[in-house]
Amino acid sequence: MSLHRESVFPPEMPKRLVNGVPVYAPVVTVVPGKLIFVSGMLARDNAGNLVGKGDMAAQIRQVGENLKTALAAAGAELSDIVRTLTFTTDIDEFFRHVEVRMQYLGPTSTSATIGISRLSHPDFMVEVEAIAVIPA
Repeated sequence: MSLHRESVFPPEMPKRLVNGVPVYAPVVTVVPGKLIFVSGMLARDNAGNLVGKGDMAAQIRQVGENLKTALAAAGAELSDIVRTLTFTTDIDEFFRHVEVRMQYLGPTSTSATIGISRLSHPDFMVEVEAIAVIPA
């Protein structure tokens, strides 16, 4: 069974652009497919150690690598993501590193970013949940 995925950019809505590229799609439609839900990924290496203490870019990069690994275990890739939910302890610093995020999470998924006071450990700065879809 084939998968049809479409990123929708309603002309009545503004596009959030970085270097001329949309940061996210306001709407994504998928018919049909297998849904993959990825728990919140933190900046941990494969031994469970924090990566990038005090370095938002390094943490975003590690989270991206962890998302890639988690998706691969389910037979998916980063390009299969249709939705992300990002939590960050410093939203201004997070948005200074959009180009790092874009290396992993391009403009074709929907997303939300929420500033919070703390994650599960005080040294973590960013956590990302994801939903992906692959052919059933």
